[in-house]
Amino acid sequence: MHITSRRKPPVRRLLVAALLVATAPALANSPYSQTVFFGDSLTDAGFFRPLLPASVRPVTGQFTTNPGFVWAQYLAEYYGTSSDPNGNGQTGTNYAVGGARVGVNSTGALGPIPSMATQVNNYLAANSGRADARALYTVWGGANDLFAITNAGAPATLTIDNAVAAQVGIVGTLRNAGAQYILVATVPDLGLTPAFRALGPAAQANGTALSTTYNNQLFTSLAGNGLRVIPLDTFNLLREITADAGAFGFTNITGTACQPQITANSLTCNPTSLVSPDAPNTYLFADGVHPTTRAHSILADYAVSILEAPRQIAALPHATAVIGRARAEQVAAHLAGKPDQDGRRWWVDARADDQRYRSGDLYDGNGPGLTGGVDWARGNMVYGVFAGLGRNTYDFGRRAGDFSQDDRTLGGFAAWYGERAWVNGQLSYSQVSFDVDRDVALGPVTRTHSGSPDGSNLSFGFNAGMDFGSDRFTHGPVIGLLAQRISVDGYNESQPTLSTALGYPEQDFDSLIGSVGWQASFTLGENFAPYLKLTYDREFEDYADQAFARSLTIVGTPEYAVPGLTFDDSYGTAVLGARTRLWGLDANFGIRSTFNQDDGTDAAVFVGFGKRF
Repeated sequence: MHITSRRKPPVRRLLVAALLVATAPALANSPYSQTVFFGDSLTDAGFFRPLLPASVRPVTGQFTTNPGFVWAQYLAEYYGTSSDPNGNGQTGTNYAVGGARVGVNSTGALGPIPSMATQVNNYLAANSGRADARALYTVWGGANDLFAITNAGAPATLTIDNAVAAQVGIVGTLRNAGAQYILVATVPDLGLTPAFRALGPAAQANGTALSTTYNNQLFTSLAGNGLRVIPLDTFNLLREITADAGAFGFTNITGTACQPQITANSLTCNPTSLVSPDAPNTYLFADGVHPTTRAHSILADYAVSILEAPRQIAALPHATAVIGRARAEQVAAHLAGKPDQDGRRWWVDARADDQRYRSGDLYDGNGPGLTGGVDWARGNMVYGVFAGLGRNTYDFGRRAGDFSQDDRTLGGFAAWYGERAWVNGQLSYSQVSFDVDRDVALGPVTRTHSGSPDGSNLSFGFNAGMDFGSDRFTHGPVIGLLAQRISVDGYNESQPTLSTALGYPEQDFDSLIGSVGWQASFTLGENFAPYLKLTYDREFEDYADQAFARSLTIVGTPEYAVPGLTFDDSYGTAVLGARTRLWGLDANFGIRSTFNQDDGTDAAVFVGFGKRF
């Protein structure tokens, strides 16, 4: 995979000092408490291994190019969870069994084969009938029921009807037991497998038709029963891989990596029975119907992209809220206090923002912002208007793409100054536009799905405080409240015919941050006054429990949900700056950073100028 090296822009070097006051953010936690798998040989992580000779168990036992992983193991590895097999004395969370049908128990050469329905019943029986609401479940099956039609001559319509009904029932059972996040994959295009290719064009067409019928009926039934699942379009993904196999690193998509050709059984396939040492990486299929470990790795990449995309797009309104707060704080602080005399004054403030969440694993962004306005002072009151422009660019973590945010702001400001007390308030509206490039890494191939949603931010801010001390040293308490109402339009990604493309609904995000703290200012000489402000900040609004998206290639599927993003609701903010006179202008410069945040850090370097006119 080609990875472009990006040199850190100058703004990052300017922000080093600001970041020193912040604690280092922790690594991202998995959004799922565990991963639980139900299915057939495509998901089986070693159900039959204890039944094989002990001498070969280290290099056999899974339906792929052993000892490589299947997709479930790669997926669990990504989330830091387990995919250990369950059955034959094993007690893991992967209940999938090679040869399993959806609703019919069967028997194979190595003994009983519990159906997927039985697998789910076994899981619930072991957990007092309850499904962990924070777990990720996968329910992938149907292929063996289609094999029953092609191999054993079972009645096609009845077999598909029964299997679909059983799979819908499984999803309903899990949902009723408390499961929230259930991933359901389509049956891959069986017509593209070596086993069906070897039987000729008619068999290939029949395999494709059976897969299509099953998938359409399954997802139509799920939607018709009001069951929302996380859809995985492996049918079209396999088609896309075979259409451009070389780009994915495959040199052979018709033969099998395991010997003998086509008739090999991947359960016992091992390095000694491979066509060549590199076959697990250059062949698409291990045997007549099972993928190689490289193909499983690509499948896991695809699953991760579907699971993480809604969470990535959910970062857009949060990034907007952080920029909104930075702008509001600079507006609130652009005056040092009550002006010396009535009249007008212009001011302008420039800042360089930096946001870094979960060590950049969620998103990492920076960019400039410019705000300026005009004030009118009369007696104890100051009135003003202001406008602002900003542009920030962000990288999603784990090579998952980037987005940019442009904002344009208009607002009004008012302040009152007493002998010691002061109060100010502001109201503003921002138009926001985004350009999003979501990268999907599928092995060596990187796809980019783009979109350009618009948004808005309506903000109201209130600040107040008291000043004590002398002319040389003043200090006192400060309080603040900032309410933001942020909306981001829904949109469909580019290249909508690809299995990886998604659509997103509109997002509404409310933020209400209360702050309480202390500030102090020292006057050194005639025109230099350093100051420090420390506040404890609390977010009173709850972040969305879930993030949503929808498949663009599995037509008719409703929006699916994944766990939403979480951010610290309590943290601190430090502002260190100085006011002075430069070139005949009032000047204000400094650094600002949040601290004591486990999830990330917001920082800024700022400089402002103003003058009466």
